[in-house]
Amino acid sequence: MLCHGEGLLSSLAALLALALALALSRSPALACLLPAGFTWRCTSCPWSPRRLRALSASCGPAHRARIAHRGGAHDAPENTLGAIRQAAENGATGVELDLEFSADGVPILMHDDSVERTTDGAGRLRDLTFEEIRKLNPSAKHRLRSQFQDQKVPTLREAVVESMHHNLTIYFDVKGHANQAVDVLKQLYQEFPRLYNSSIVCSFMPDVVYKMRQADRNVVTALTHRPWQLSHLGNGTPRFNSCWKHYLYMGLDVILDWSLHSFLWRLCGVSAFLIQKNFVSQDYVRHWSSKGVHVVAWTVNTFAEKNYYESVLECSYITDSLVEDCDPHY
Repeated sequence: MLCHGEGLLSSLAALLALALALALSRSPALACLLPAGFTWRCTSCPWSPRRLRALSASCGPAHRARIAHRGGAHDAPENTLGAIRQAAENGATGVELDLEFSADGVPILMHDDSVERTTDGAGRLRDLTFEEIRKLNPSAKHRLRSQFQDQKVPTLREAVVESMHHNLTIYFDVKGHANQAVDVLKQLYQEFPRLYNSSIVCSFMPDVVYKMRQADRNVVTALTHRPWQLSHLGNGTPRFNSCWKHYLYMGLDVILDWSLHSFLWRLCGVSAFLIQKNFVSQDYVRHWSSKGVHVVAWTVNTFAEKNYYESVLECSYITDSLVEDCDPHY
């Protein structure tokens, strides 16, 4: 299951609970009041989208935002200070960084909930203290590890300071731990007010985005989405072997996709939609542009694709490499 699947399912559970309440109700008045109240809550949301100056400026006709995925996972060891520096050197306008937590609650950069894939260690983050994680080498399994020696798993604050030093827009990708992440990010925004105009908090989980705006309505937020994410892996392979479970989750995917595009984006007050590249079209970009919402495609990894997104779709994108074509990093 996706690391963010639990949060997505909780959002879907709320929708299904509403539908069940309507189905079980024999009162016409209640059947009208429930959806009416829900619709009113969505349309009267006090957290209207905020405009990010850095995003708007980089999305002008002559220039599109180029965001280094995990700091540019192909060009340098992902989610490291070295990757942030390399992304800036390669011409990125922003970096996407993954927020996770150690067992003792220290906010760090890490995509997975375990350390095996990217480091020379083993174990789940929830079982490893920051001191233990700090001893690991995040360059150990990267193709350019010899060029990025002495890298350490950075804290979130270290990554923010490094990104601001290079004038990079930061896309905070929150993997989970909604309340914990919101508390940490709120403190960061208070410590570095510059972040209000140079960063975006994004997540696959609507509850994370909603709680972030609830904690600080001045924070710019975005929803991240890949259609069929509950039933399929990133490479298109079915997530489940069981036939009934596969089609159940496909049904949930349909509900999630409809919810995100019809009302959750408004409820959360997002300023951008981060959408998997295969589902971006000119109509899609125009649709969201008419609502004042930016579209950012991911993960765009060939020069031909980048040229298409910049010149035809006029759309910003997230990429694993700023210097050469590469396969996507899941």
